[in-house]
Amino acid sequence: MHTATVFIELGSVILVLGLLGRIAGRYGFSPIPLYLLGGLAFGTGGLLPLSASEEFVATGAEIGVVLLLLMLGLEYTAADLVTNLKAQYPAGAVDFLLNAIPGAVAALLLGWGSVAAVVLAGVTWISSSGVIAKVLGDLGRLGNRETPVILSILVLEDLAMAVYLPILTALLAGAGLVAGSITLAIALATAGAVLFVALRYGRLISRFVSHDDPEKLLLVVLGLTLLVAGIAQQLQVSAAVGAFLVGIALSGEAAEGAHTLLSPLRDLFAAVFFVFFGLSTDPTSIPPVLLPALLLAAVTAVTKVATGYWAARRAGIATRGRWRAGGALVSRGEFSIVIAGLAVTAGIEPGLGPLATAYVLILVVTGPLAARYTQPAVERLGAVLARRRGAWVPEARAGGASGGVTAASGGVTAAGAATGTAAGAVPPAQGSGVEPVEDSPDAEDAEDALDPGPGPGQALDGLSR
Repeated sequence: MHTATVFIELGSVILVLGLLGRIAGRYGFSPIPLYLLGGLAFGTGGLLPLSASEEFVATGAEIGVVLLLLMLGLEYTAADLVTNLKAQYPAGAVDFLLNAIPGAVAALLLGWGSVAAVVLAGVTWISSSGVIAKVLGDLGRLGNRETPVILSILVLEDLAMAVYLPILTALLAGAGLVAGSITLAIALATAGAVLFVALRYGRLISRFVSHDDPEKLLLVVLGLTLLVAGIAQQLQVSAAVGAFLVGIALSGEAAEGAHTLLSPLRDLFAAVFFVFFGLSTDPTSIPPVLLPALLLAAVTAVTKVATGYWAARRAGIATRGRWRAGGALVSRGEFSIVIAGLAVTAGIEPGLGPLATAYVLILVVTGPLAARYTQPAVERLGAVLARRRGAWVPEARAGGASGGVTAASGGVTAAGAATGTAAGAVPPAQGSGVEPVEDSPDAEDAEDALDPGPGPGQALDGLSR
């Protein structure tokens, strides 16, 4: 009887997910927000709470995160990763400063103390690798020029968890300096060892894994990934980091074959992950903390956009790609919930759990929308501002003044002596310090069309250009 109930519940959930995915596909947006709302409906306090299959869904959700990060790692090589992480470490520092500090300040303003400040800083700092990986795939941006920048920031965050989580665990447990240092050393040694093996013996691993029979290839890759992820988790390193490192250790035919075979499994378990996130949230706990969660979400959404824009600009990405990079980083998810869960278990602050849940739920729903609409919204705003300024340019010229504005690629750029009717930009005088604007507002889209971006194994090349 119990088995029948599990089948009925799982079948209902997966069927609903399929229907929600169709609705999202029909209207051209990511299905993640609908998956989360579906999880709320099936969770505690929802319309149709699940009972028998909750444990299976929880395990499936963890597998979903692991597969998402594995598939992301398959797109790149270990050499590319190390080279470009060295180039992007300033972006990681900016990411920490802009996004962790607001969480820490919020906790202190609420009077929750220093340990809670460390917890909430982690909640607001770390973007959701799982959500962002899914969104980039849904939007067809895995080959975009800005995607390696996004990936570098996500990987820096994930690797930073190898340092942050042991420190947080020691703080929550009230451990002394010696015990905390030992935990941190174990975590760092584990992460370093896995990365060393991926760099030094990646070809041997790929040769061992590769096989002409799809069944054997699938079993070996999936088993190896889950094994490494489990060991990493046991040693206080993120399972997601372990899965990602397995992905970058594989190359050539092994990587291509694994990508093809694992894609359907990733899609299934990724959907289960988003549903489980909703299942673990009691809707009745959200209203009391909704206002501070909304304020914190608004502030840190802006800081994430600023982080992505700055990092993409530093990498030489065009303006539209900068805004896309910023919007893609807004989502928070699995790591934020893990961090908050540790604090709730330790009994640090009763209000911390509901606030973190509401905060993450807001950004995990709005994050995919930000990824899709940030760049078009900025462009439209720039065009509106350009039209408004252009409306009184003739008056300025009539009074003897000269000047103008031109809208291009999502912004308003000053460009000397506007005519008021010109469709393109007027080049500024040499040495004026004003950057010239392309004649066509779609010039950067044309650039993306001509250069579709890097492929697997090359996607991280040239980030420092």
